[in-house]
Amino acid sequence: MLAMGKARGYLRKTGDYRGDFYEFQAQLMGETLKVPADRVMERVERLIYRGWEPLFNRIRLYPHVRETLDSFKKEGVRMGILSDFPPDKKLENLHIHDYWEAVVCSEKVGRLKPDPASFLELARKMDTDPGQILYVGNSVSYDVKGARLAGMKTALVRPGWKKRLPPLSADFIFFDYRQLRDYVLS
Repeated sequence: MLAMGKARGYLRKTGDYRGDFYEFQAQLMGETLKVPADRVMERVERLIYRGWEPLFNRIRLYPHVRETLDSFKKEGVRMGILSDFPPDKKLENLHIHDYWEAVVCSEKVGRLKPDPASFLELARKMDTDPGQILYVGNSVSYDVKGARLAGMKTALVRPGWKKRLPPLSADFIFFDYRQLRDYVLS
């Protein structure tokens, strides 16, 4: 995990992406672990990408997410999702896979958040100008920063226990998904 964190930190900090994202990530991890990249690729797939699937079963949605998504769907709000980690299994386990017009994995785009490329890919898949998108995230460093770099409006969910906000704030900050619902639908 430390080697993956170090590799991803390097990729985010430098923007130095060479060729296939997964191969380059494995190369960086292999350099840290002092093992060949092909062994790292197999381990990462087995231990991280497939290994985390059981944990997805224990992830719980923030309160009122499903009712907010239902309201958006009923009102015709178009929705897409972007994740640095493959989102399909997470969405399926959370039983919210049917809401999204577009699902984008930044790894498949080859650029991790906050690089704007994956945000722009989301806008492209939704056939929508980035300036017309309100990107909702839980990270100022990755979600708000990346969405802003892509020209999107931003909303930040902050659980009640996280009182202090980082200096770069979103266009809209909320603590309860009902607040987001009211903001979007008003």
